[in-house]
Amino acid sequence: MWSSVIGTAAGLLLGAGSGASNAPASPRRAITTQRGQVSFTIAAIALAAKMARADGVASAKEFATFERLFEVPAHERANAARFYRLAQGSTAGFETYANQAAGLLGLGSPVLEDLLEALLLIARHDGFHVGEDDFLCEVARRFGFDAAAYARIRARHDASVPDDAWTVLGVPPGSDAATVRAAYRELVKTYHPDRHIAAGLPIEFVRVAETRMAAINGAYASLRDAAGRDAP
Repeated sequence: MWSSVIGTAAGLLLGAGSGASNAPASPRRAITTQRGQVSFTIAAIALAAKMARADGVASAKEFATFERLFEVPAHERANAARFYRLAQGSTAGFETYANQAAGLLGLGSPVLEDLLEALLLIARHDGFHVGEDDFLCEVARRFGFDAAAYARIRARHDASVPDDAWTVLGVPPGSDAATVRAAYRELVKTYHPDRHIAAGLPIEFVRVAETRMAAINGAYASLRDAAGRDAP
């Protein structure tokens, strides 16, 4: 996968994207071809690199987080790093890459939400900056998430937001056991990594889904245990 990505990425960057349209994306669907997987991978790497540049300083910690989330194989690390550095030269053209990812999966896809989560995980390493927040808000909009949805997703990565576990599960603080359990089960059904594999997501990106699922499991466990709940 990474060899195919590196083989086509430089030309796409020089052309500011793959020629994806700015038209609204089609309904949610799976990626069924290697060409589609390569296109998604290129879009994801470019967005991660350009987001790191949005605050004016692209740090080594941000690239290290990218590698951890996207499972870059050891033998492809140099290639991935070269493409990442090329993409992070400026934020120019990021809108095209956001449209490219949305066009492949459809607006509001859970996979796009996971990609947005990955970008937030990278951004938070040196603290959220105004430039990064503006960048991510626009990416979210192009992914099909409105301002309220973006605020909810971002809150999961902002330590200043109270009642973190409630936010992760998307339920009001103080919700009863049945509400918490139902929200948790719905999130598992929607965001389990197996669904991402079925959607044709490149295996390198399943780590992002696993990270998100761990956060959901942790939030549910903390609320259940704090209240002495004995939910299955």
